[in-house]
Amino acid sequence: MFKKILFATTASPTCDDAAKVAFELAKRYKAKLCAFHVFGIPTHGASPFVVDVRTGEEESIDPDYTEWVKEEMKNTYALQLADAENCDIDCTIGVPHTEILRKARKENVDLIVMGAHTRQEDVGATRYRKIVGSTMQRVAKSARCPVLIISRPCDTCFWYFSNIIFGTDFSVASLSAFMFASKLARQIGCKLYLFHAVDLSTIQLGKSEEQEEIERKVAEAQQKIEKLYVPKLDGYDNYEIAIREGIPHVEILKFSREKSGDLIVMSHHTRAVDPEEAMLGSTVEQVVLRSACPVASVNHPDKVSDD
Repeated sequence: MFKKILFATTASPTCDDAAKVAFELAKRYKAKLCAFHVFGIPTHGASPFVVDVRTGEEESIDPDYTEWVKEEMKNTYALQLADAENCDIDCTIGVPHTEILRKARKENVDLIVMGAHTRQEDVGATRYRKIVGSTMQRVAKSARCPVLIISRPCDTCFWYFSNIIFGTDFSVASLSAFMFASKLARQIGCKLYLFHAVDLSTIQLGKSEEQEEIERKVAEAQQKIEKLYVPKLDGYDNYEIAIREGIPHVEILKFSREKSGDLIVMSHHTRAVDPEEAMLGSTVEQVVLRSACPVASVNHPDKVSDD
């Protein structure tokens, strides 16, 4: 499933939870892991100085400083590296999301693992705002492979998977997310939930729907799942269809807690637009910030298609 994994890290405590998942994933799948850190943003012109992305301070850049950063990364992940069979440590200067995407393309990775936050002060505050770290948002928007986003400690971390939840809105982009979720479920042999939430968020705006209309939408969603996704499971029968009604991100989080979900898989965006131009959907954003388990945002079919 995964041959090459890119772990995008700030090499700080905010990425510790993502590090645990990345290293255990690589061990589980015997994949090559690259721990990658963009440590500085160049100042104007050909200046020999960079702005450290963690401290905001200006540093003089030279080969010795780069090697020092690598050594610091090795010290940070010393315990994980001691048990890792195939792991590279690399770092560079540049705009973080640009360099992460460039590295992912160059290495042709199957998965990017990263945290939802890049600064310590973001961890609590952003759970109550509609803001996700801009680096993660931009990587998820343009990545050609699935992006696994970790915002909280993960207890299962792919070793003891039993429940994968695929959330769909029936958009074209959701098909890529389904392919990723179903492939993973088949390989692990775990339960796959095909989930859809009938959106009732308009009720908050003073609009209401008759119960008969809601029930019609629920039945329609059931039929769509049976028509769009079930035939593509190719006989895999360890699945369950679940339909809820309410605010989508609230319902998928409630369902995940109810079923002890190990992983939530969703499409990166919901509108029929060019994936390169799409922003991280608000439903995905809210799920990422509040989920107790990892969330996979899938943008392109490149690394999940059977073709």
